[in-house]
Amino acid sequence: MKRALSAALLHPAAKPVLFVLCSLPLAWLVYGAVANQLGANPAEALIRRLGDWTMRGLWLTLAITPLRELTGLAALARMRRMLGVFSFVYASLHLLAYGWLDMGLALDDIARDIAKRPFILMGFTAWALMVPLALTSFNKAIKALGGKRWQALHKLVYAVGVIGLLHFIWMRAGKHNFAEPAIYGAILAVLLGWRLWKRLGARRASLG
Repeated sequence: MKRALSAALLHPAAKPVLFVLCSLPLAWLVYGAVANQLGANPAEALIRRLGDWTMRGLWLTLAITPLRELTGLAALARMRRMLGVFSFVYASLHLLAYGWLDMGLALDDIARDIAKRPFILMGFTAWALMVPLALTSFNKAIKALGGKRWQALHKLVYAVGVIGLLHFIWMRAGKHNFAEPAIYGAILAVLLGWRLWKRLGARRASLG
């Protein structure tokens, strides 16, 4: 089973298949908008669903390393970069939809809204931190920065996850709806907790 999964992940078609899978939510949202199937408030539905897919993509990106180590499927690492880039794409579309559909692309109003509402500030901050990650997600950037500096920079993804979760929690706080943020928070706690446990274990081993 493990050999078959590894072979599938290494197959030349694996990345194109992942690209299609990552594109499907966007295609469905575009169809829903065109066909007027996003409910009574299509603008709000579009903004929120783009945000949901941003977080799902981020969480999947963060899940690659623990899944790779727990399953022994090293080929999973091939999928991490594309998942990360798609997370940024969805985050950028989420921001664009907010700026366009909610604020009419009025930059002064957007700036005031970011300064006034904490959950908007958190969302914008998370997106801003994703920008250098997206810009350095290519092989030339890795070579230019060097492996250690590139890895240090890309640890920003942990901050992005935490800040993005705060954005989600505060956004739902207005309607006292914390069930879904709690699920995302529990998953993030597991993903980051696993990394902390591994780091502490490595430190104890080096001291022992």
